[in-house]
Amino acid sequence: MLTPRAGRAGHAGRMARLAFCLLTVFALPAFPARPALPAFVGGSPVLAAAQVSFEQAVSDLSNPDAGTRLRAATLLKASAYPEAAIPLAKAVGDSQDEVQLEAIAAELNIFLATKIVPKKRVGLVIEVRNRIAAESAFSAGPLALGATPVPMEVLTALRTASRDGNPRVGLEALYAFGTLASQAAGPARRELRQSSGPELAAMVGASDEALRAGAIRVIGRVFDAGASNDAVDMRVGDAIITALNDGNRLIKRAAMDTLGAMRYGRAVDGLTQLFEFYGRGELAEAALDALARTAHPASIPLFVSQLAAKSPAMKAIAIEGLARTGYSSQMGAIEAALKGERNDAVIFAGTFGSAMLADGPVERITDALSRPKSHDTSKQYLAEIAREQVERITRYVQDPDPGVRADIADILGFSGDVTALPAVELLIKDQDQQVVLAAERAVLRLRPDR
Repeated sequence: MLTPRAGRAGHAGRMARLAFCLLTVFALPAFPARPALPAFVGGSPVLAAAQVSFEQAVSDLSNPDAGTRLRAATLLKASAYPEAAIPLAKAVGDSQDEVQLEAIAAELNIFLATKIVPKKRVGLVIEVRNRIAAESAFSAGPLALGATPVPMEVLTALRTASRDGNPRVGLEALYAFGTLASQAAGPARRELRQSSGPELAAMVGASDEALRAGAIRVIGRVFDAGASNDAVDMRVGDAIITALNDGNRLIKRAAMDTLGAMRYGRAVDGLTQLFEFYGRGELAEAALDALARTAHPASIPLFVSQLAAKSPAMKAIAIEGLARTGYSSQMGAIEAALKGERNDAVIFAGTFGSAMLADGPVERITDALSRPKSHDTSKQYLAEIAREQVERITRYVQDPDPGVRADIADILGFSGDVTALPAVELLIKDQDQQVVLAAERAVLRLRPDR
């Protein structure tokens, strides 16, 4: 998973809207705002006013007084020092809800690529506080994180807190876990899936709709197939299949998206039946998109039939599905469907199909990285091409546009192919700091033991 797609109403575009709807429908009331506290100043581990050292703030997390613990968590959230991550993990399980919420926000701020400033002054009087919301960070996607490794102790604490008796705390911890867990790669990712799978699957059956929706979405992030060929735990996959019957349409759509992310073969029959039942509209499109991302050979006849669909979105999804199956024999059907086609999204999907099935050129796709309307779709397509033939993408690390170089670093990081490391490591020396960040993040994914 990369970023929300622009252009046609495809998978990521739908899910960006779905994330907003889920947040709106299932939002829980916030705790009353507390008076603003002074933050670490100028990058120094000492408070200018109170002269509280970093070490003292960490020590205060264990203070018997809840107010002192809350203040310490607030200070550590503002400082966002990586060294505070493990001490804060204990505070995530604090007996006081407000301390827990502040600790969860602090953990997020440590690992976000763009730190959230806890407070700012407008003029001389008004103070505006910027809240760190776990769901918002989660919805921003895996690239919202920086290149600082997330300790397993932090993930364990957040996963444990997701079962907290306070629904607000539990939901914040769940989304924070999903946000930070997306960084894990290699053996650490497999360990994370094994340890978290049963708990997350159980949450899918929760009576609370917000928790149910959150668990489904987090499973989609943690168990995203990406470049991995690891089998999905049947307890997890089957729990999501069950969620296809949920009475809430938003949860049903989230389940479809998660099944597509996992490429869960056991869901093909159910998704096909749902597509045939709905026929058209958002749920039909979501079911077809999940099938296209799964790309099971059994779905080829359905994809071929949708090449004649009147809906450009359906037609583009069908082309994507055929492209991902890897059957080059389907290129003829795609080319026939593109004759006389005028819709840009469908034509662009055809370019993706050609690149995947016939070694067609990728230049048109890489060029689209520079255009806002097609940027996200292009990035998704290139990430999938890189998983199959990474060498076709590595040469673009020398693109003159720093935005493109940063995108290429991200794409290579998601490829899962360690042969891309030399190309990515070149970008660590880039003059543009966003390129450097993307390269460091990619190295962390390609060489997680670093």
